[in-house]
Amino acid sequence: MMEKGNKSLGSLTGLDKKYLYVQTIGCQMNVHDSEQIVALMEKEGYVCTKNVNQADLIILNTCSIREKAAQKVNSQLGRFRRLKEKNENLIIGVGGCLAQQMGERLITKVPDLDLVFGTHNIHQLPELIVEIERTGRKIVETTVHESTQSIGLLALPPIGRVTAFVTIMQGCNNFCAYCVVPYLRGREESRDIDDILHEISNLSDQGVKEITLLGQNVNSYARKRSGESGFVDLLHEIEKIEGIERIRFTTSHPKDISESLIASFAEMKKLCKHIHLPVQSGSDRILALMNRGYTRSEYLAKIEKLRKSCPDISITSDVIVGFPGETDGDFQETIDMMNEIRFDSLFSFKYSEREGTAALNMSGKVTEPLKLERLRVLQSLQEEHTLEKNRAMVGRQEKILVEGLSKNCREDVMGRTSTNKIVNFGGSIELVGEIVPVFIKEAYLHSLRGEML
Repeated sequence: MMEKGNKSLGSLTGLDKKYLYVQTIGCQMNVHDSEQIVALMEKEGYVCTKNVNQADLIILNTCSIREKAAQKVNSQLGRFRRLKEKNENLIIGVGGCLAQQMGERLITKVPDLDLVFGTHNIHQLPELIVEIERTGRKIVETTVHESTQSIGLLALPPIGRVTAFVTIMQGCNNFCAYCVVPYLRGREESRDIDDILHEISNLSDQGVKEITLLGQNVNSYARKRSGESGFVDLLHEIEKIEGIERIRFTTSHPKDISESLIASFAEMKKLCKHIHLPVQSGSDRILALMNRGYTRSEYLAKIEKLRKSCPDISITSDVIVGFPGETDGDFQETIDMMNEIRFDSLFSFKYSEREGTAALNMSGKVTEPLKLERLRVLQSLQEEHTLEKNRAMVGRQEKILVEGLSKNCREDVMGRTSTNKIVNFGGSIELVGEIVPVFIKEAYLHSLRGEML
C-alpha cells in the first residue's frame, strides 16, 4: 500500500447513490471480467453508469497482449486524470493484465491512480475500495493465488439480453514466445463442471438463449481430470440444458483440438458452426520460433477434417506479421496458406514486443515500416476472402437468433447466423430472443442484409 492524501467518502452502502463506470480494453475474457466487476460492485450499492462524468468510481479493465492496447490504456488514464482534477473524491482503479504486469510501477507512472489490482484479485475489489475510502491510501494488489476465486463469479446479463459469456477456465500452459498470458493470468485452471452447468442454468432462467464458453485454451478444459474429451463432455452436458439454443466457444489452440471435438460439429444440434482457430503464421520456421507446437501441414489437416465433418463451418483465425526473423519468404507462406484456406474472417496484428516473453530477446527484428506494409497486404487479401464468403451466403435461408435492434437503423433488428455472421433485417424489438428464418439478400464486408420469411 502507498500513502495518499486522506479523504472521507463514507461507506459503500450509504444513502447516497454512488456510480460506477467500467471500461474494457481487450478480448472477450476481459469483457466478462468487467461484467463480474459490475456484478460485485452492484451488490455493494453502486449503480453502473455509461456517463464517465457521473462516476464516483472508475475501473479500467486492461489488456497488455499488444502494444496498441497498452497505448489506449495510457490515453484513457490521461482523460480520467482531468476528471480527478474536478472531483477529488473520485476513485480510479486499473485491473487486468496490464495492472498485473506493471503493479506499483503503474502507480508511480500515473500518480492519480488509487488502485491497481491483478487478474487474480477481482473478488477482493469491494474490500479494497472500502479500504481506500477509509484510509485514503493507494493500494496495489497483484497477488497470484493458487486458485482464481473470481473465475466462477455469477454475473447475470441485463434483462432482455439473450447472449452471455461463461468462463470455463483461466490461464495457459503453452508459453508461446510472443505471449504474456501464462505470466499474467497464471497456469491453466478449469472450473468444476457442476458449477458451470449451474451458472448456465441460471442464465437460461434469465432468458439467455446463447452462451459463449471462454478460456485461453478451451480444448484443454479438465484435461488433467478427463483426458482430451473433457471439453467435449462439457459441451454434451450443456446441450441438455433446457432453454439454451446455441453454444459457442473461444479460443481453441490448434495443437489441442481433438477428433471428438471435430466430430461434435456434425453431431451436436446446438453447437454453432463456427470455430476460431488461431494459426499465427503459415511458416513452419516461424511457428517453431513462436513455440506453437504444430506445423503448417498439421494445421491444414485439421482444417480439412473440420470441413469434412461440417462442410458449412465458418473458420476464423489470428495472424501475427513481423515476428522476429520473419523473412519475405516466411510472409509469403502465410499469404499462400490464407489463399488455400480462405478464412471467413481474420484478426491480424503486427508483432509488438512484450516484457517477459521469449521473443523479446530474439534476433532478426523486423522494421516497423515493413510490419505495417505486410499487415496492409494481409488485411487487403483477407477483405477479399471475407467478402467472397459473405457473398456466397446470398440466396440462402438462415436461422437467425435475434439479439437486439440494429445499430444502423432503428427499424431493423440484428442477429447472427450459426456461422457467426451478422445479419440485419426489418423487424421489431418483440423479436429479440426468437430464432427466425431469414432470406439473405445482400452481402457486405462486415454484415449481411436479409428479409424475414
